[in-house]
Amino acid sequence: MHRQCGTSMIEVLVTIVILAIGLLGLAGLQARLQSSEMEAYQRTQALILLNDMANRITTNRANAVNYVTGTPLGVGATNCNDTSDRQKTDASEWCNALQGAAETTGGNKVGAMVGGRGCVENLGGGEYLITVAWQGMAPISAPPASVACGQNLYNGAAGSSCTGDLCRRAITTVVRIGNLT
Repeated sequence: MHRQCGTSMIEVLVTIVILAIGLLGLAGLQARLQSSEMEAYQRTQALILLNDMANRITTNRANAVNYVTGTPLGVGATNCNDTSDRQKTDASEWCNALQGAAETTGGNKVGAMVGGRGCVENLGGGEYLITVAWQGMAPISAPPASVACGQNLYNGAAGSSCTGDLCRRAITTVVRIGNLT
């Protein structure tokens, strides 16, 4: 009788293949977790900036109508340095925060969401819709058509999966200014 004295080469190869598949799965999971972490970070930054502007408008409620933006503030905006009155200072500070001016690396602003933009719209009756939009990491679904801030500004190049605003993320809030007269 011949007794086995160790493991065969086939058993070792099967074990290595199983371990390799498991490690590849873990690597894919790690990549997905990093993308989800970045999405959560950007959403948190957007919420902070959204609440910042809502508080600014509430604080300066007598001039709330002056906070309405014609074009989105933030990335691509050139009017982020006007500090001639309280409203313009607030808009300028918010614009710079949307651009990521709170943190810089090598002269680049990196302290906010990717492609951060903000809008304030007058809904009438003392109500103002504040929106923060930014570039998502992967396509999911487009925000509703009623959220116009940054619309069609987050589509990728030809052949990209980011078409039809599928990579645009947006959050909104409504500020109501009471009429006490």
